[in-house]
Amino acid sequence: MRAAQLSADQRAKLEAVIGHAFTDKQWLDRALTHASTGTAKSGNYERLEFLGDRVLGLCVAELLFNTFHAATEGELSVRLNQLVSAESCAEIADELGLHQFIKTGSDVKKLTGKRMMNVRADVVESLIAALYLDGGMEPARRFILRHWQKRATSELAARRDAKTELQEWAHAKFGLTPVYRVDDRSGPDHDPRFTVTVEVKGVEPETGVERSKRAAEQVAATKMLEREGVWQTPPSQTEG
Repeated sequence: MRAAQLSADQRAKLEAVIGHAFTDKQWLDRALTHASTGTAKSGNYERLEFLGDRVLGLCVAELLFNTFHAATEGELSVRLNQLVSAESCAEIADELGLHQFIKTGSDVKKLTGKRMMNVRADVVESLIAALYLDGGMEPARRFILRHWQKRATSELAARRDAKTELQEWAHAKFGLTPVYRVDDRSGPDHDPRFTVTVEVKGVEPETGVERSKRAAEQVAATKMLEREGVWQTPPSQTEG
């Protein structure tokens, strides 16, 4: 089954937002088609997401390498992980208004807010793959630089791994190690949701919801660090 096709008007608007006119329009259609539409793997964005993730990682790594000449490998890795995270990709999807174009088996309006963050993040990666397959590395690199370059120099991009930071803070303040607990696993196989709670005796627990157990742990740890004032809360971080 082929990908759900965008209308001519939708395609024109989206190409203007992306900054690239596709030669092979099927790549753009496929990048916006979610598996819940019932299309075969060859018609939805799952395989594109895999490729786009690698192209994004390479271009962001190149950007960081050329920008931070004195940075250690460890600092570059921290910045890379933050910049290619689902949260960062979802923010870019929201800036582009991609939820208006995603084809799903349910109401597209439900794609707004943090609850469907991973879907929006996946579509950004799929879109990068579509750019790469349609025009080669340069269109993909231009798109990535346009939307990631400013983020790369942000103070928040230098954050350490949240679980590591929380562990060191908890050890220093309480002499304790954070404890993570999986409270729930829900959702279909193509979009699972893990609910994880982190506890440190002496402070209120926090909960994170994400596609994988580790990612949910990172969200919970980040929320605790921000609530306790260890990390500054990003100004753009709002509940959907």
